[in-house]
Amino acid sequence: MANKLSKEQRKALIEKAEEERAKHPKPKSTKSGFATIDEDAEKLENEK
Repeated sequence: MANKLSKEQRKALIEKAEEERAKHPKPKSTKSGFATIDEDAEKLENEK
């Protein structure tokens, strides 16, 4: 707990992060979570 933030500092960081998300929204994935996991597993198997 060396870097404990005050409520004001935490609130400022959250506001800054929310502004960044609003400026750069991530495109919503059209795949389900399981499809993404399967795709990642296939990539890892191919790397071997």
